[in-house]
Amino acid sequence: MNEDRMRSLREKISAKDRRIVRLLNERSALSLAIGRVKQGAGRQVYDPARESRVYRHLEEINGGPLPAEALADIFREILSASRALQAAPAVSYLGPEASFSHAAALAHFGKGALLFPAATIAEVFDAAERDSGRLGIVPIENSTEGSVKATLDRMIATPLALQAEIFVRIRHALLTPRGRKKALRRIYSHPQAIAQCRQWLRANRPQCRLIEVNSTAAAAGRALKDPEGAAIGSRDAASRYGLCIVAEGIEDHPLNTTRFVIIGRGKPEPTGRDKTSILYGTAHAPGALHRALAPFARAGVNLTRIESYPVRDRMWEYLFFMDLAGHADEDRIRTCLRQLEKKAAFVKVLGSYPRGEERP
Repeated sequence: MNEDRMRSLREKISAKDRRIVRLLNERSALSLAIGRVKQGAGRQVYDPARESRVYRHLEEINGGPLPAEALADIFREILSASRALQAAPAVSYLGPEASFSHAAALAHFGKGALLFPAATIAEVFDAAERDSGRLGIVPIENSTEGSVKATLDRMIATPLALQAEIFVRIRHALLTPRGRKKALRRIYSHPQAIAQCRQWLRANRPQCRLIEVNSTAAAAGRALKDPEGAAIGSRDAASRYGLCIVAEGIEDHPLNTTRFVIIGRGKPEPTGRDKTSILYGTAHAPGALHRALAPFARAGVNLTRIESYPVRDRMWEYLFFMDLAGHADEDRIRTCLRQLEKKAAFVKVLGSYPRGEERP
C-alpha cells in the first residue's frame, strides 16, 4: 500500500516537473523577446528595479509551504539564466574565487553572470569605469567595523552610480593546510576580517602575527603555502583551497553582516522601496550641518546613515556620506536635494537603487 502511494505521488511530481519545464521555456522565450526590445532601445540587460519588483511579487503570491527565502533562491537562478539568454552581465569583484565579494556576486547575480576577479577594490572600479558594459560589486560597510575606506575613496570621484545593494551574513573560520604539524605563527586575512575577529584572536591565538592581505580568499592562498600559517576566511574558501577548518564562527559578533553595492552606469527606476546615497560638503561654520539636514527633517525623510569623511589635504574639514529612504526622482526627495544644493558647498548623488533585504 505504501509503495503504491509513493509511486502515485512521484508520478504527480513528474507531471508537475514537466509542466514547470514547459513554463520555464515559455518564460525564457518571453525573456528573449524582452532582450530584443531592450537592445533596440539601447537599454542594459541588468535591470535591478525590475528584479526587485519580481522578488516582491513572489513574496506577495507565495502561499507556502515553500519558504520565501527558498523561493527567492530558485528565482535568482531563473533570472540569472534569463539574463544570460539576453546577454550575460560582466561583473568585477574583489577576488579571487571564494572571497566574500565572490559569494555576494553569486548571491545577487546567480551563476549565469560572467564574474571577473580583481586584486583590489580600486581595480574593481577601474574595470567598470573602463568598460561601459561592466558592472562591479564592492563592500561598502560592515555592521561591526563600519565603512570600507577604499570604497568610499573611489565613490567621491567615480562617474559610476550605485545600482543595487546586498547584505551578506559573514561567518569567519580559521583555516589551515591539511596535515599541518608545525606550530601556528602567522594568520593572514583582509584587514576587515581581522578586525571582525579581534577578540577571538586575542583570546585564542595571541602568539600569532596578523598579516593583512587584499581579500580572505587571497589569505587562504597564502596559508596554503605557509606550513606555519593560517587564514581567516569562509567555509567556501576552505573547500576551494583544500584547507582544514580549525574553528568556525570566530567573528566577535554573531550577526556580523557586510553590505555590498553594485556599481555601474545608469539609474534604476523607482520601485517604491528605494534608497538614495549622497555625498556632500558644508561650509566650515557653526550650524552648517544642521541647516543642510533641516529640509529632510521637515519633509519627514528617514536618514538611515550619515558619516563624516575627512577631506584629503585639508585638516579638520569633512565630507558627509548619507543614505536616505526614497528615490531621487520622487518629488519630495528631489525638492530636498535642491534645497541641500543651496545650503551645501558640494553635493553628489551617488545613486538611487532598490533597497536590499537585511536578513538576520
